[in-house]
Amino acid sequence: MKKWYTAAMLVALSGCSYFQTATQEQTRTLHYTCGTLPLTVKLDNSKGEVSLILDGQQLVLKEQPAASGTRYADDHYAFWSKGDSAFIERNDKIIINDCHLQEPAS
Repeated sequence: MKKWYTAAMLVALSGCSYFQTATQEQTRTLHYTCGTLPLTVKLDNSKGEVSLILDGQQLVLKEQPAASGTRYADDHYAFWSKGDSAFIERNDKIIINDCHLQEPAS
């Protein structure tokens, strides 16, 4: 009985270690170039949100349903990404376009 209990505990603990590693990988920093403008986006998959600085303020945008690609938005801003490309809208108008991922996510 002790052997089964010990084995079960080892499996459970290894699962905790995997979960911690997977959670750490859930947060990534993405570097885009939008024309000549650099854009840094912090992606937190565990919270379903991105954060970025735009118009002099820190924005935290929550993931929203999208037919194609991934969309994060609040009441005024939206960050859309698909593959290595992205763009930003303010009040439903594109304000930053032609964004391309510059380096692998960290």
